[in-house]
Amino acid sequence: MLTKRPSPLPIPFLKMHGLGNDFVIIDARERDDPMTPELARSIGDRHRGVGFDQLAVIHPSTDADAELVFWNADGSTAGACGNATRCIAALLMDETGQSSLTLKTERGLLSCAHAGELISVNMGVPLTDWNQIPLTQEVQTTDLPLEGNPAACSMGNPHCTYFTDDISDGALTSIGPKTETDPLFPERTNVQLVQITSRSTARVRVWERGVGVTLASGSSSCAVVVNANRRGLMDRKATLTLDGGDIQIDWRDDGVWMTGPTQKVFAGQFDPSFL
Repeated sequence: MLTKRPSPLPIPFLKMHGLGNDFVIIDARERDDPMTPELARSIGDRHRGVGFDQLAVIHPSTDADAELVFWNADGSTAGACGNATRCIAALLMDETGQSSLTLKTERGLLSCAHAGELISVNMGVPLTDWNQIPLTQEVQTTDLPLEGNPAACSMGNPHCTYFTDDISDGALTSIGPKTETDPLFPERTNVQLVQITSRSTARVRVWERGVGVTLASGSSSCAVVVNANRRGLMDRKATLTLDGGDIQIDWRDDGVWMTGPTQKVFAGQFDPSFL
């Protein structure tokens, strides 16, 4: 006689966003990590799942307050996600009463702290050598051999930044996917269109690797200031206006700090039949 397999247990989750950059967060500190590429894609479906720009799984860590693993909506993994890191830092600081903590990611150990009502995260020292980003050939990373003369760096994930007056929907949805999959980027890339308005301000739009158009991106914001400063276009401290709102970036000696708001949206659980 066949034995009926037990149904999977429901998986609780939290929905948060930072400047409209939205995340599903699953806490696996006291349970098995359920995530697979297939499940990430199902949850990321905004019609049949929950929808997100990134999904973050919280793991226990022996050398930090927690370890984070990030997934894109297409089922690929993301080595870094600045706004999700800020959201989870806010979540864990509320949970523990701490005013600062350290989170481990593929990027390394990231320092996080309250900044009034905002949350700051040090995203680390930018990587600017062609093989660190990585690129498929040795080129000058402040002047890539692509139409539009963009610059590139890595903040734990690759970024390609265009400085232009045209940051329209048409430009973003044309340049974004074309650059993301350009052969110069073996791991694909995030793409930013930047309209500089002063030495310390800019309007930024983002095409995110594995996602598409997004309202905000923390690591992209860090990359914008790094690439703009390397080109002599902006100072190392700036306020960037993204589609979802303003974020503050400060490129210091110990890394690139970003500061902005976070918001809890709702908590729920996935029905076993969905899993």
